Amino acid sequence: MKVTETPPTVPAPRSPVTKTDASAEPAKSTEGAVLNVFSHGMLIIWAVLVVMPLLWAVVASFKTDDAILSTPWSLPDSLHFENWSRAWTQAHMSDYFLNTIMVVGGSLVGTLLLGSMAAYVLARFDFPGNRFIYYLFIGGMSFPVILALVPLFFVMNNMGLLNSVHGLILVYIAYSLPFTVFFLTSFFRTLPTSIAEAAMLDGASHTRTFFQVMLPMAKPGLISVGIFNFLGQWNQYMLPTVLNTDPDGKVLSQGLVELATSQGYKGDWSGLFAGLVMAMLPVLVAYIVFQRQVVAGLTAGALK
Repeated sequence: MKVTETPPTVPAPRSPVTKTDASAEPAKSTEGAVLNVFSHGMLIIWAVLVVMPLLWAVVASFKTDDAILSTPWSLPDSLHFENWSRAWTQAHMSDYFLNTIMVVGGSLVGTLLLGSMAAYVLARFDFPGNRFIYYLFIGGMSFPVILALVPLFFVMNNMGLLNSVHGLILVYIAYSLPFTVFFLTSFFRTLPTSIAEAAMLDGASHTRTFFQVMLPMAKPGLISVGIFNFLGQWNQYMLPTVLNTDPDGKVLSQGLVELATSQGYKGDWSGLFAGLVMAMLPVLVAYIVFQRQVVAGLTAGALK
């Protein structure tokens, strides 16, 4: 019986490994690690620069005036809540707080309502002058408000809206509309048109389609632009200083400046820091509560 012998298998030749290929991956990983460390380091420095003054103001609001001046970086020996009560009552922060809530609340509702309606029309309907009106809103974003203060003062005075809450609300709405229309126009363009077309086929009017179909779908964008407008209007100082000189109708930014300048030689620094923290808390709470919605609104326009 003859047994056939199988020839030995020859291994496949290996591709030569060059020195350049072997060192490419470690070099790339090292470069990425260096960039990662640098970016994280810059973020940490930025976070410290932002958070430290806020924490220092909060700590100083619970200290006495002597402790603030003698040991500014130390923790308070005890929590002096009388600083907050003194700022709330004697410095009239409660009145300033109420005035600010009325002005900002009314202007936010008006800005979101008018801005969403204008943005929906500009994004969904083609008509002569569409792009011209859109670019007018864009131009309003680049127009410095300081240039309009003097003519705006005389216009408000002639219309009898000077030193009034509703007059300040109208100015805030006009000041915030350009950015709101610009933001929401891009957002409405990303929403599907099939749902609106289905509602129109079912007999819904344009008004009903907007308020019951398209506006609920634009909720992330409305929340995002609402937060941005809230931050800008809550911290607004220039417009109320020029258009609202009534002592009983001043807002928080005016109240803080008056509290700082009316001290004279008293040096009520603890009350001033307490008032500053009072004005800062609503902004922090609003951002913490709606943080996810803000991020969702900013990223929703990139995906369809």
